[in-house]
Amino acid sequence: MPQGAVEIRNQKLETDLKALAADLVRRALLGGASAAECVVREGDEFSTVVRLGQVETLKESGSRAIGVRVFFGQRAASTYSSDFSREGLDRMLRAAIELARITSEDPYAGIPQPGQLGSISGDLDLYHDDVYSLPGDERIDYARRAEKAALDFDSRIKNSEGGSFDAATGRKVLANSHGFLGEYQRSYCAAAAVPIAQDERGNMQRDYWFSIARSLRRLEAAENIGKIAAQRTLRRLGAKKIKTAEVPVVFDPLVAVSIMDHIFEGINGDSIYRGASFLAGKLGQKVAGDNVTVIDDGTMRGGFGTSPFDAEGVPTRRTTVIERGVLKSYLLNTYTGKKLGLETTANASRGLAGNPGIGPGNYFLHRGSKPAKAIVSEIKEGLYVTEFLGQGANLVTGDYSRGASGMWISRGELAYPVEEITVAGNLKEMFFNIVEIGDDLEFRGAMACPTIRIDGLTVGGE
Repeated sequence: MPQGAVEIRNQKLETDLKALAADLVRRALLGGASAAECVVREGDEFSTVVRLGQVETLKESGSRAIGVRVFFGQRAASTYSSDFSREGLDRMLRAAIELARITSEDPYAGIPQPGQLGSISGDLDLYHDDVYSLPGDERIDYARRAEKAALDFDSRIKNSEGGSFDAATGRKVLANSHGFLGEYQRSYCAAAAVPIAQDERGNMQRDYWFSIARSLRRLEAAENIGKIAAQRTLRRLGAKKIKTAEVPVVFDPLVAVSIMDHIFEGINGDSIYRGASFLAGKLGQKVAGDNVTVIDDGTMRGGFGTSPFDAEGVPTRRTTVIERGVLKSYLLNTYTGKKLGLETTANASRGLAGNPGIGPGNYFLHRGSKPAKAIVSEIKEGLYVTEFLGQGANLVTGDYSRGASGMWISRGELAYPVEEITVAGNLKEMFFNIVEIGDDLEFRGAMACPTIRIDGLTVGGE
């Protein structure tokens, strides 16, 4: 198809989806609803895994689905469908209206007020069509090259769980009965390698590395991904057990994100109004050390958590969650904001059906000024965590205990790998005991954290 024809088709499709969403909202009101909203999503996805040079999985798909949520006063219901025929849409809307008439009332139900609605203008750098610019065989070759670079790096790399390449594009349209009608597109591509190393005694270890970007030109070279994956895997060979001790613990950025996730769950409006968080009722109080500042920013250009509006049509924004250790804000959608007597922070997140939940924008711990190597160099004896296993945080009490593996720190150096250990403490104390924050903040998703050092933790071993 000529390029011009493709552009005309895409423009028509965009217009049709927006018109369709607006029309369903209009028809819901004609059906007696006091308020309504409609969300439409469509996208394409490519994914392949190559193992030992051979294609193990290959998936290429496209999808389109639509959902409506209707209100009769303070009664609400939602339905969704992938059937875009007139009959399918009629059934979906009729079901939502019928259900909404009989559901229980909720005094906090509703959509945002007109004055709260809007969209960030300008290019947020969320969409690049070059993620599909490689022919199919070259996408497979990208995964194959990443795996091969890992396998060729060292003779101790004996096996592989594969190299992978993924690409996806998507569009979202949202309309509601307060006059909001918005849409945006996103894209991403990713590549990874997961090698397996074996030592002379036959003991095996695995690790991984990956790269993810909005645009293909920003993706790390396949060979570099494989090389780093191999290096991370090899350093785990010869892992030892250690004796239980209370020592400084340094969190690699990829695992430090889990600490950010615990903070996110703790300041999530759902957890707060249910009293299921030890941070409930703590606004304006010290909850962390002076060096801790946590930001949620849905407006960062090109960010993995960026969008022009949230799942309710409220413009995204930058919210300071914790500033110099003081809890400044919870993260809220309209519903939880009403529950708590506060305004939404534009963090509504939702699928096609059901009530909106709460999701992060670009959520991160503000970077420090010290390189990760310097943080490690100051520790006489301690643990550098590279992997956590399972779950182990109680957000009500703050109790924290997780299985882990990593590298033992001795005299300021990463001395040898360790495994079959636990890291235990309490989140209430851990946030105050973040004594060092690295300068290596890098986003590989919507949440990010630099290297951090936390003192006062118990490392459980033999």
